[in-house]
Amino acid sequence: MYPVELTAPMAKELNKYGFRSLTTPEEVDEVLGKKEGSVLVVVNSVCGCAAANARPGAIMSLGGEKQPDELVTVFAGVDREATARAREYMLPYPPSSPSIALFKDGKLVHFLERFNIEGRPAEAIAQNLVEAYNRNL
Repeated sequence: MYPVELTAPMAKELNKYGFRSLTTPEEVDEVLGKKEGSVLVVVNSVCGCAAANARPGAIMSLGGEKQPDELVTVFAGVDREATARAREYMLPYPPSSPSIALFKDGKLVHFLERFNIEGRPAEAIAQNLVEAYNRNL
């Protein structure tokens, strides 16, 4: 577990833009167990690629014509049980931190693993997500 003093600013970066932090498995089930609507999930992390690429990319993807109904995040290494439950919904993909998942009507329709995020500019990640919104929402 990481100290809250270290991770709180990283979580707040997403919260400031409307992402709700899910901290328990029950909260994850409440959101990802829905069979209607769309949800964007950011699996947050303390790594540099979360700070430079994943979080900014997810934030930049918002505000367009199409966007998810709900924005949520789980924090790997902090909210372990919530993250583990979210990853169950993301199968068959292996655990990946950071990662970004788009769900539509209870089904995973788009997924960015760490290797899709690391080393890519935030703008490219945002564009990837916007294309996924346009294709799936």
